[in-house]
Amino acid sequence: METPHYPGKRLPAPASLLVALAMLAGCAAPQHAVRHSPPRLVLPAQWPSIAPARPDDANAVLMRALSLVGTPYRYGGNTPEAGFDCSGLVGYVFRDTISRALPRSSGELATAGDGISLERMATGDLVVFGDASTVSHVGIYVGEGRFVHAPSTGGTVRLDRLDGPYWRDHLRGARRLLR
Repeated sequence: METPHYPGKRLPAPASLLVALAMLAGCAAPQHAVRHSPPRLVLPAQWPSIAPARPDDANAVLMRALSLVGTPYRYGGNTPEAGFDCSGLVGYVFRDTISRALPRSSGELATAGDGISLERMATGDLVVFGDASTVSHVGIYVGEGRFVHAPSTGGTVRLDRLDGPYWRDHLRGARRLLR
């Protein structure tokens, strides 16, 4: 391999080797990070009606969650008076209805209880949303492909469908707390 030539000067062989390696390394380095989305979960064609293991507790969770629809969103909020963020809503409902203390963050809630398939979800299960590396949202499944959640600043607690464009694309799984 010929060393790079500069008018009147020649680089010593070790220096030319370093220049060549640096040029090769520069070609191999990615120009920008590529973000890969995780595979999208396949939603059931029809949502089966699965009886919860603890029907009275599941019904209490369902009724309390639905009664909070319309409560304002507030980051860090965890009471009806203060408003709710997503994990604050989930924690409040379970604490208020069945005296069950839950982790405070959506990431921690995403590992609580048992993971279940979407086809096995029952009233009172949690639905978990996020991207490839981060859980960013949770809600309470109410049945028939719907869930209650506190979605965003400026919004209110609401009932949405799992097959909605945003939710379908960010659904990462379900967790069973009532067993």
